[in-house]
Amino acid sequence: MTRRQPLPDDFVDGPFHVARAREAGIARSRLRAADLSSPTRGVRRIRSKEEAADAEGGSDQDNLTPTQRMQRLSTRLRDDIEGYVVAFTPHQFLSHETGLAVLGCPLPYTTTDRREVHVSVRRPHPLPRRNGVRGHRLQARESARWRAGGLPIEHPARMWRQSASQWGLDDLIVAGDFLIHPRRRLVTLDDLRREVAEAGDVRRLLRAALQEIRSGSESSEESRLRLVLTRAGLPEPVLNMNLVDDSGRFVARLDLAYPKYRVAPEYDGRGHAEAGQFAKDADRWDAIRAQHWQHVRILSHHLRPDPQIAVDKVAVALFDAGWRPGRG
Repeated sequence: MTRRQPLPDDFVDGPFHVARAREAGIARSRLRAADLSSPTRGVRRIRSKEEAADAEGGSDQDNLTPTQRMQRLSTRLRDDIEGYVVAFTPHQFLSHETGLAVLGCPLPYTTTDRREVHVSVRRPHPLPRRNGVRGHRLQARESARWRAGGLPIEHPARMWRQSASQWGLDDLIVAGDFLIHPRRRLVTLDDLRREVAEAGDVRRLLRAALQEIRSGSESSEESRLRLVLTRAGLPEPVLNMNLVDDSGRFVARLDLAYPKYRVAPEYDGRGHAEAGQFAKDADRWDAIRAQHWQHVRILSHHLRPDPQIAVDKVAVALFDAGWRPGRG
């Protein structure tokens, strides 16, 4: 059996052009070897363990939790992006949900095994056409290109608007919460408003989303829990409030809080927490309760498939604390 020739160091850390490999003296037969994959025409890279498992039928999607599925999708999307970007022309860039994913923005849940890579140009440049790519030829407009992680992307406010062509209202709100968070400083709510005013709201979802985007939400599930509660008629919670004791000592950071009623709903999406972390969290919950707050722990099955369970848990705590419908 002939031993496979190792690739030069310059070709092992990521995707590379076939033409560049040939110029470096790598034989065509080596570029067709089974340890390499072809993300798109004219590009090769060393096949990942996940790609090898998929090729052999060893990838077991059915045994993954929803969170694990989304993590795997995110990894695959990043791999696909890196494979395609090598072949980009100077006028092509990542857009829509793909560019938002590069920024770390939460994406809508899906049961598919892969997400499309959205690649755009602006007129008059030709539409991107590659297998696995969703090409877009956008209207002529002043450039607002960014780079994130070394990758060319559209301006975040524009990508948020573009995603409305495929996303639902709550997905847009969650993404908006992420983009305007003060810690990230990607865009402001005014940036999103200006983008809608300048480029339009074809599906009439963006203006509705703008009404419910809030600054301070630190996770997609916090955002979704907030939406469930407020749409059920419960008061609007304060986001990520620092709870301190009478001496001013920090006690805990509360995801959602009703200071008037001393009620703190919190989403906990862990399936199986490590014993050490669970112990720390339990101590934290006790510390919150010691300040005469009700801590309402919301788990995944309280939100899905029936979010009324989460609403009822929080409503009971508020009612016990003196809140009544129609009051703030």
